[in-house]
Amino acid sequence: MIVKLSPQDTRRYNWYIWRFVIACFSFVVIMLLLTAFGIFGQLPSFRDLENPKSNLASQVISSDKQILGTYFVQNRTNVTYKEISPYVINALVATEDARFYDHSGIDFNRTFSIIFYNLIGKKQGGSTITQQLALNLFSERAHNPFKRIIQKLQEWITAVKIERHYTKEEVITMYLNTVDFGAYNVFGIKSAALTYFNTTPDKLTPDQAALLVGMVNGPGIYSPINHPDNAIKRRNLVLRRMGEVGYLSDGQVEEFKQKPLGLSFHPINHNEGSAPYFRAILKREVQRILVDKSIFKEGDIPYDLDRDGLKIYTTIDATMQRYAEEAQKEYMRNLQAQFNNHWKGRSLWKGINNFQLLLKQGMQRSDRYKALKLAGKSDEEIKEDFNTPAKMTLFTWKGDIDTTMKPIDSIVYHKMMLRNAMMSMDPTTGYIKAWVGGTNFEHFKYDQVRMGTRQVGSTAKPFTYAVAVDAGFSPCMEVANVPVTITGYGEPWTPRSTGTIPGVLTLRKALANSQNYITAYVMNEVKPQPVVDLIKKMGVNSPDIGPYPSICLGTFNASVFDMTGAYSAFANHGVWTEPTFLLRIEDKNGNVLYDHHATVRQALNEQTAYVMTYMLKGVVDEGTGWRLRSKYKLTNPIGGKTGTTQSNSDGWFIGITPQLVTGVWTGCEDRDIHFRSTNLGEGANTALPIFALYMQKVYANQALGIKKNVDFDPPKSGVSITLDCKSYHQQQQPDSTGVEDRLEF
Repeated sequence: MIVKLSPQDTRRYNWYIWRFVIACFSFVVIMLLLTAFGIFGQLPSFRDLENPKSNLASQVISSDKQILGTYFVQNRTNVTYKEISPYVINALVATEDARFYDHSGIDFNRTFSIIFYNLIGKKQGGSTITQQLALNLFSERAHNPFKRIIQKLQEWITAVKIERHYTKEEVITMYLNTVDFGAYNVFGIKSAALTYFNTTPDKLTPDQAALLVGMVNGPGIYSPINHPDNAIKRRNLVLRRMGEVGYLSDGQVEEFKQKPLGLSFHPINHNEGSAPYFRAILKREVQRILVDKSIFKEGDIPYDLDRDGLKIYTTIDATMQRYAEEAQKEYMRNLQAQFNNHWKGRSLWKGINNFQLLLKQGMQRSDRYKALKLAGKSDEEIKEDFNTPAKMTLFTWKGDIDTTMKPIDSIVYHKMMLRNAMMSMDPTTGYIKAWVGGTNFEHFKYDQVRMGTRQVGSTAKPFTYAVAVDAGFSPCMEVANVPVTITGYGEPWTPRSTGTIPGVLTLRKALANSQNYITAYVMNEVKPQPVVDLIKKMGVNSPDIGPYPSICLGTFNASVFDMTGAYSAFANHGVWTEPTFLLRIEDKNGNVLYDHHATVRQALNEQTAYVMTYMLKGVVDEGTGWRLRSKYKLTNPIGGKTGTTQSNSDGWFIGITPQLVTGVWTGCEDRDIHFRSTNLGEGANTALPIFALYMQKVYANQALGIKKNVDFDPPKSGVSITLDCKSYHQQQQPDSTGVEDRLEF
C-alpha cells in the first residue's frame, strides 16, 4: 500500500532531513575546529612540518663514497625525487590517489564515495597520499574507533598544512621515504629497493615498482617472501591500474603481468655491510664525540645515532676493505685446518695448560651461563644444562652450520678457533684504509684491532734498533751473537734464544733474522728509558711499557692499532701521524657537526727513519719475511717485521711500503691455546701470508694508486750513517798504529 504524503508532511520530513544534515555538518565543523585548536591533542607546528620526525638511519660512508653500513632503529635512508624511478611514482599515484595532482590534501569526492562503499559492505581506504604521509610522520594508527575518528580529522588538517608548505614532488618523495615495506625493518623506497631487488630506486622496473607499491597497504599480507601468490596478484592489480590511468600501454601491462617476482632478497641487519668490527668501534667513537664536544640538536637535545640520519664520513676505502676481508678469509681457512690437524688425536686437557680452568672461564662468560644465573639456577643445574645436548649454530670457514651438541663442547670448539685482526693505513695522512677486527662479527664480536691488546714479541725490536741508529750505530756494525746479561734493573736478565745464528752478525742481519742476543746487546748499549720514550712518541700507549730490558723483545702488550700506527713513522720520514678513521660528521641536512684534526709529531729524525726502512727491508730480503719474495713473489720495496711470542701464543707481521703500512695479528682467544711448534706458530706462518695476499690484491688494482715499484725516499740532506757494509768495513780497518777502530764483541 502506497501512502501519499501531504505537502505539509513532505515539508516536515524535508526539514528533519535538512536538520540532520546541518547537524552533521555542524558537528564535523565543530570537531574540525576543536581539532585545529588542539583540544584533542597538539597538531604539528610549522617547525614540525619543516622538520618532520622520522627514524632515519645514520650512514657510514667510505672514502670512495660507498655506504659501508648503517645504524638504525628503522632501516630508512632518504632519497630525492630525481633518485626515484617514475614507474614508482606512477604506480603509487595510480593505486593510492589517482587525483593526487588535483586536490589540496583531501579528496572530498573520493571521501564521500568511500563512505558509501563502506556503508554497503565494500571496505576501501579513503586517505590521500598526503593524509597517509601525515599519519606516517606524526602519529600511529589508532585502533579505538572514536580515537581513529579524531585521528582522521587531525590527518585532514595536517594534510592541508603539508600541501601548503610542500610541492607535490616533495610530498610524494617524503611519503616514499617514510612508508613501511614489511617485517624486515624496511622503511622507505631506498631500503625496499635494496632489500627486495638489490638495486637503487631509480633503476626499478615497472613490475618491480608495482610489487613494492602493492605492499604499501598490507606489507604483511602482500609480502613477496611470506605470501608470494598474494604479492603477484597485488602487483598485477597495480599494473592494471597503471594501464587504466595511461601510465602503461595494454601490451606493457600484459607483458609485465607475465614476469616472475624476480626477487634478489637481501634483508639488512646491523651485522650486514662491510667492516662490521670497524663500524662497531666507530659508533662508540661518534657517540663519545657528540657527548664530549657537547654537540646537540636544538634545545640541547642529544643526537640519536640510530634515528637522526647522520652522515659519518670515514677514511676506509671500500675496495681495500674488501681485499683485507678476502685475504683474511682465504688464509685463515687454511691456517685453521693446519691448527686442527696439529691437535688431531691429542688430548686438549693434557696438551694445553689449565684447559679445565679455561673452559670454566669460557662457560661463565657465556650468555647462556648468565641467563641461567639470572633464572636462579644452582651451579649443579647449570653444569647439567651445559652437558645436555641443544640445538645451536656454529661458525666454520665454510659457512655457519646448524647442529646439536653439548654447550660445553661448543665452548671447546670456539676456544680452538684461531682469531685474527688486521689494519692498513696511509703513513703520510694517517688515514686507515682497512680494518678487520676479527674473523666473524656475528659470532666473535670482540674487536682485536683497537680494543684487544696482545704481547707484541719481536715486532718491538725495531724500536730498540731505532734508538741505536739515532745514536750513530750503523746497520753494518758487527756484533758477536752470544748470550748477554743485563744488570741494574732488578734481577739480572739474560734472554732466551731459539734459531740462533752462530758467529758475528751485522745489526741489519740480526734484526732481519730476529736474533735475541744481539737485540739484548743493543738494549744494553742504549738503555731502556730512551726506548720507552721512543715507543710512546710513536703512539704506543700500553700501560705495561716500562724501563726494563725485556721490552726490547716485546714482552709488553699493545694493540694492532697502536703498533701499525707506530711503524707508520718509519715509512713517513720519522713523522708519527695519529691513525685516523673518522673525517667528519654531518646532520641529515648536510650541516657539519664535527671535523677531525689528527695529531702529528716528529717521533724520530728523518735519517733514523730512513735507515730503519733499510733495516726493515732486510727482514724481507734476507730474513724471517723472506717468503714474501719466494712464495708470494712480491719483489718490490717492502720492509716489515715478524713477531712470535712465548709458546707461539701470538703471531705478528707488520709490513711497510712508502704508501701503505699494514699490521696483522693471529692467535687464539686464550694464550694457553696455541701451536706447539714454532714452524707453524711463528708470525711468518700465521700473519705474514694475510699481508701478502692483501698486498697482491691491492697492487693488482692500479685504480687504488698504490704504486708497486716506489722506494722509500732518503732525506734531502743526505745520510751520514754508512749503509754500504763494504765501505763501512774499510772505514773500520786498523790504523797505522795497529789499534783496531772496529769494536769487537
